[in-house]
Amino acid sequence: MKHKVVEENVLLKEALDLKDNLIQWRRHLHVNPELSFEEYETSKFVLENLKELGLEIQAPVAKTGIVALLQGTHPGPTVALRADMDALPIQDEKNVLYASSVPGVAHLCGHDAHTAILLGAAKLLSKHRPQKGNIKFIFQPAEEGLAGALHMVQEGVLNNPDVDVIAGLHVHPTANTGYITVAKDVAMACADSFDIEVIGEGGHAAHPHMSIDSITVAAEVISSLQQIVSRSIDPLKPAVLTIGKIEGGFKRNVIAPSVRLEGTVRVLDPSLREVISQRMERYIKGVCEGMGASYKFDYQFGYPSVKNDNTLIPLLDSVAEKILGASTLSIVNPSMGGEDFAYYAEKVPGIFFRLGTYNETKDCIYPNHHPKFDIDEDALPYGSALLAQFALDYIENNSTEQ
Repeated sequence: MKHKVVEENVLLKEALDLKDNLIQWRRHLHVNPELSFEEYETSKFVLENLKELGLEIQAPVAKTGIVALLQGTHPGPTVALRADMDALPIQDEKNVLYASSVPGVAHLCGHDAHTAILLGAAKLLSKHRPQKGNIKFIFQPAEEGLAGALHMVQEGVLNNPDVDVIAGLHVHPTANTGYITVAKDVAMACADSFDIEVIGEGGHAAHPHMSIDSITVAAEVISSLQQIVSRSIDPLKPAVLTIGKIEGGFKRNVIAPSVRLEGTVRVLDPSLREVISQRMERYIKGVCEGMGASYKFDYQFGYPSVKNDNTLIPLLDSVAEKILGASTLSIVNPSMGGEDFAYYAEKVPGIFFRLGTYNETKDCIYPNHHPKFDIDEDALPYGSALLAQFALDYIENNSTEQ
């Protein structure tokens, strides 16, 4: 369905004028990806592009992070805008000129786009400095599993001045370019991880009665664990239990002495975390002991769930109409994916939304973390304009008359 873009919007016009820069920034980062807490060159690149904008820069924060502060001329609310900078340990399989130059490392979740978009928002807002209040630009390391946001919070990025509200976006192929989506209340799941070692007794494949086959025990463990979500959790409370890695054995004629399993649990209701971890151990113990094996089990609580402040959704809707046109924001169901934006939203009111980047004609159709993931770069100026407009409108709506 076509929609009319509000072309007269000043921020959108200036963002569209920045489009070539945004694409250049994003492609530079895409060619030169860095893993979590290794974003040294990425940080240098960001600092280089921030230095002429008249911002107060704090770096490094949380090893490779950056905080840039734009101060208004009078006291008022402080809005934080966040982008993550790290890449994934996955081989880039795209056949494009800007494909990753680093073997086994690639920006396949769009953090290169997030960084470029926030640079664009900073450039826009430096020209439209608020009369009141402040805007913080948070360039964060290590979203991919190492909780960079938590480290940033612990190092005080939500203070001095205290942040009143924080916004972040994620490029996503679940919406077409020119549209955004947001979930009410709990927007993304708690993301926990677990490790299991099934310990049997190795031996010759021809004599199974003289061994305890850890592979067959592990197979029963895997099968039993799938019963937890399907048979013992309220079906109205979403939960996912996935085993993503199995490792064990030497060769075809050897009974493996042990097998290692790695996996993740995702829930929207945090109270289920303890329930599921306890039931997992009960199932694992029962299967292993019943088959003569032993086990080791380690369950780690990961990212908490992302909770959107519903009072910010009308503002986001208004911003979307100004930048993208009428009826461009959709309310969607929460995702079972995890996001460390949750650590910010635990401390201050926050909103995390998805920026549509799906474009079939450009082959921008693959899901995040896919080896061929790519984005429609037409969405980049939309992202910058949306974040900038959100910050200015929040400050305007929440500033008291002096």
